Amino acid sequence: MDAALVSAGPIPVRPRERALVWELAKREVAGRYRGATLGVAWSLLQPFLMLVVYTVAFGHVLRARWPGAEDTADFALILFVGIIVHGFFAECVGKSTALVAGNPSYVKRILFPLEVLPWPALLSALFHFAANALVLAVFLLALGEPVPPTFLLLPAVMLPLALLAVGVMWMLAAVAVYVRDVGQVVGPVLTAMFFLSSAVVPPQVVPTSLRWVFELNPLTLIIDQSRAVALRGELPDAGALAIHALFAFAVFALGFAVFRRLRAGFADVL
Repeated sequence: MDAALVSAGPIPVRPRERALVWELAKREVAGRYRGATLGVAWSLLQPFLMLVVYTVAFGHVLRARWPGAEDTADFALILFVGIIVHGFFAECVGKSTALVAGNPSYVKRILFPLEVLPWPALLSALFHFAANALVLAVFLLALGEPVPPTFLLLPAVMLPLALLAVGVMWMLAAVAVYVRDVGQVVGPVLTAMFFLSSAVVPPQVVPTSLRWVFELNPLTLIIDQSRAVALRGELPDAGALAIHALFAFAVFALGFAVFRRLRAGFADVL
């Protein structure tokens, strides 16, 4: 890793490349809603409609319940937090296999910094997560519930997952250039991570013999801590998050190393 990257801090983005990352992120967000009459307003309307649908489907139709939830509204909020945390990770990782393989023109431009490609995807996912969090806060107020001060700690809780997502994106983006089948596996894996986490299934009701699967899922801790700070007004478990952050940083560093290692052959394959 060269001196410029080191001087830029733990995030391998050179100062002169930050403007590029920002422009690519804005283009990615705008492109998602291009042609829609309401444009970026859908970033708020979509999570609101999703929250209504899950409330009706799980709360009224399926009569599902969550331990500790007093009513359907509480259950919907608990479920919604799990969905938006998984949605953030899935949005990042779901795009990863096409970051390089889907942009061969970037590879052929010698001066284009390919290592920055995960960052616009991350910023786009963070934008949508922020929109979802805003809808969550509005829904709490609409129900007459105060938004706890700890709600502001959501970014800190999400930080380890963001680091993990970038590391995974670097690895998958590099490997997918050589093994295109990787893109076919990512979707089912993300779906499995959703159902094998505390997003929609309370770990307490899972058989003891299978609970370790939920506990090893990197989404479970982040979902649980997000619910703690956003809904229950509790401080996050700093120790657990620190351990998660160490693991995430290891994946982050490994992902960057793999990307730099495999990058030399991108042009030959594409």
